[in-house]
Amino acid sequence: MKKSITQQMIMVFVGLLAFMFALVLGINTGFLERFYIMHKQRDLITIHQTLKDAVNKEQKEQKKIERKISALTEKENISLLVIGRDGKLSTVLNNSLNYESLYFQLLSYVLENDQDNCKVLKVTDDYVIYQTEKDKTSQPEYLTMLGELPDCSKFVMRTPIDTIRENAGLANTFLIYIGIVASILGGILVWIFARKISDPIKELAELSKRMTKLDFDARYTSGGENEIGVLGNNFNLMSERLEKTISELKSANNQLQEDIEEKEKVEKMRNEFLGNVSHELKTPIALIQGYAEGLKEGISDDPESREYYCDVIIDEAAKMNKMVKNLLILNQLEFGDEMQEYERFDLIGLIKGVLSSCELLFQQAEAKVDFIADETVYVWADEFKTEQVLRNYITNAIHHVDNEKRIEIRVTAKDEVVRVSVFNSGKQIPEEDLPKLWDKFYKVDKAHTRTYGGNGIGLSIVKAIMESFHREYGVRNFDNGVQFWFELDACVANEECQRKEQKK
Repeated sequence: MKKSITQQMIMVFVGLLAFMFALVLGINTGFLERFYIMHKQRDLITIHQTLKDAVNKEQKEQKKIERKISALTEKENISLLVIGRDGKLSTVLNNSLNYESLYFQLLSYVLENDQDNCKVLKVTDDYVIYQTEKDKTSQPEYLTMLGELPDCSKFVMRTPIDTIRENAGLANTFLIYIGIVASILGGILVWIFARKISDPIKELAELSKRMTKLDFDARYTSGGENEIGVLGNNFNLMSERLEKTISELKSANNQLQEDIEEKEKVEKMRNEFLGNVSHELKTPIALIQGYAEGLKEGISDDPESREYYCDVIIDEAAKMNKMVKNLLILNQLEFGDEMQEYERFDLIGLIKGVLSSCELLFQQAEAKVDFIADETVYVWADEFKTEQVLRNYITNAIHHVDNEKRIEIRVTAKDEVVRVSVFNSGKQIPEEDLPKLWDKFYKVDKAHTRTYGGNGIGLSIVKAIMESFHREYGVRNFDNGVQFWFELDACVANEECQRKEQKK
């Protein structure tokens, strides 16, 4: 990050620390000497007041006061010299300077009032305090007090002040070293402290970034009982609620989408159904109308022609009746209006019965029928609907049988599944048409289908029945013909069938 919290905190701390040290250095350089001089003035005034108190005291008390003055001058590095009225030295307290220097300085002031190269700081009736820039002999700078006591004694007190500059310089150098070390150590401590704050914030930033991508598995894990910890816990709670809310919204949206798709599907089916039905009914209605009008107008008066007209009308009406029945059956199957009646029955017996009822159709098609199966095969299914599937396959095979005119019905059992296949020799179905065979009203060869009265609904009924059974079905091309097949649940014992019935 260009402006991370850690960097900002370190920069603020170092800047504040540098400002504080610069301020201390400035004050130390500009005001320490003044403060020192003021402090020394107070010390000189204190000793002067003590000297005044000692003048009028008895000798015993004077000795005590002199000891006090001696302690003060030694402590504050002040040299003191007092000359009595007779011009003799009465008191000399000198820790670091030669008293002759003080003596000559006092005489010079008394006799000549010499204050050249001096800066007067304070003047009263009893004393004057001034600051000398350079002494004529030793060259250092002093703070000097000259004055007269109540007993007309003269005194001089002096303390060096040039050392304060050296001490201030040393203090400033020391402060610089301390400032560098403090800045380094403080920067490290601030970095550690800032990391404890910035790391949870970075985690929260990453968490919010992942949440914008709808990744609600992200959780705040740093913990803590401070404000950031509370914020992290609220993030976790918000993530959970958002995940739940979005999941509910997605479920509702999916359900709405499914409802819309189902509605569109139903509408499409309705439109297709109406279009296909109107198309399929148009031809037979036209034929019935034409032949009926011919009979009414007496186009042909001979009995054979009238009988032919009547036969066409009856045939087309039968086809229409058959198509309507198939459509009703298909509608019931597709919309689940018809209940399934599962039972155990002999599949071989059912097939033999269907073949017997179709014997006349086989003869008319001049087809040879082969039935290959075991003597008895029991299955679990709806017997009536299974017969519908079988009849659709067999009648479809009869209408399309060709070449060697052979139809083969085969029953094979494998594991718990029984497969029934119906093969007819003849033309193959184009591969691109195979998936469309199960659509309503779809016809591969429309002219041939029209010849035998097919309407493209039979295989749609097969599809609906097999999907209601939840079993497989299909079609395959062979070199010499086409095979349709479907599968059923095998049922080898009554106990097993009862178990399946309870399961259903």
